Amino acid sequence: MDPLINFSIPLRGLHEGIHQFDFQIDRAFFDAFENAPIGESDIQLKLEFAKYPGLMTFLFDFEGTVNTECDRCLAPIQLPVEGKQQLVVKVSETIEGEVEQDEEDPDVIFIHPELPKLNLAPLVYEYICLALPMIKTYDCEADTPRPCNDEMLDRLGAAEDLDEEEPATNPVWDELKKLGNNN
Repeated sequence: MDPLINFSIPLRGLHEGIHQFDFQIDRAFFDAFENAPIGESDIQLKLEFAKYPGLMTFLFDFEGTVNTECDRCLAPIQLPVEGKQQLVVKVSETIEGEVEQDEEDPDVIFIHPELPKLNLAPLVYEYICLALPMIKTYDCEADTPRPCNDEMLDRLGAAEDLDEEEPATNPVWDELKKLGNNN
């Protein structure tokens, strides 16, 4: 079964007003995307869908954890991830395909009025990937047991201590600096 089929929201048949959907996002969701930077995860997505004549709004609110490696100590961690995004969908008969991105605003898309359903999976994937920090670390001091690789942290501390020491002078460079100062 396609894990992304649940993310197709029916546009026809839903009356005007506010609708809410809850999704559980896990490994199967990310495996459906090629070269996904996320594997194992446990993310809850609450989707609020407001339907009006000629206009729809989607509010994506997600929170959970992603299994990854800590960029500081290389230990496996459950990295917290959360975010809120809003998408405005406008109905337009002048678009060429079924769905078209607004050139001026990335949070607005246009859809054809005859579109029966809208697949939100690519947008959910994009929003979660963008919510990941560039450097995958977090304050894990409160976790029991603490996931940090203490051996790696000790090695990093020793390397930082070496960097702080006075650099040894090189006699070759000292002579070259003297030649440069004579001009």
